[in-house]
Amino acid sequence: VQLVESGGGLVQAGGSLRLSCAASGSTFVRYFLGWFRQVPGKEREFVAAISWSGGNTFYGHSVKERFTVSRDKSKNTMYLQINNLQPEDTAVYYCAADTRDLRLTTQSTVDYWGQGTQVTVSS
Repeated sequence: VQLVESGGGLVQAGGSLRLSCAASGSTFVRYFLGWFRQVPGKEREFVAAISWSGGNTFYGHSVKERFTVSRDKSKNTMYLQINNLQPEDTAVYYCAADTRDLRLTTQSTVDYWGQGTQVTVSS
């Protein structure tokens, strides 16, 4: 399984970004794909996930309505739309895949990780 993120960058507070995660190496029929984020010195934080087959979505406790996770099965790609970005959203955002509910996983137990994409929000 390979996960490749893109779409990060530098944006001013109040702006928007759409992160993409291109997935390959599996049909992902039984998988959850999701997003975590990490700032230096802290564990990766669960942000959002989607069940690949059914499209059910899940969000982390710290994530507000500004985040929307979606997927395009025809492109094998997952997205994270972030609106009204705030400086506290600054982090490396990682794509993850696992056959278990990603809300129940930790940094060390997730099956597959992407390389990460940096999101920096300036005030």
